[in-house]
Amino acid sequence: MSQRAALHCFPMVATTSKELFILGITRQGKTFRPSDWAERLAGVMSPFRPGGQQPGSHLRYSPWCIPTSIGQTKCVIVHRDLRDYDVMAWDFCVNFAKDNDLQVSETRPMLEPPNPVSKPD
Repeated sequence: MSQRAALHCFPMVATTSKELFILGITRQGKTFRPSDWAERLAGVMSPFRPGGQQPGSHLRYSPWCIPTSIGQTKCVIVHRDLRDYDVMAWDFCVNFAKDNDLQVSETRPMLEPPNPVSKPD
């Protein structure tokens, strides 16, 4: 998929944005499973790094694809430099989000905390 096609899939992704946030929430608002999806995606991307693959680099995440959490939501931050380094790796991440119907943002999302469970009186 070309850069133009990848951006067409997610029209909210601007070419000037430095990071793409792939959230572990589907467009229907459901939590994406399995629970370790972010670590798995980042693990697959570990060889793609500045200077290329190095001995032992598979043991560390790439600085261009970092799993993290925002509040209670798992996410992966994909840096735009990954696209410049290897467009197919970038497309893999974008297509992963598209294929799994995940929410994507070019800015750090402001996620609301989960609703507290009300206790009976």
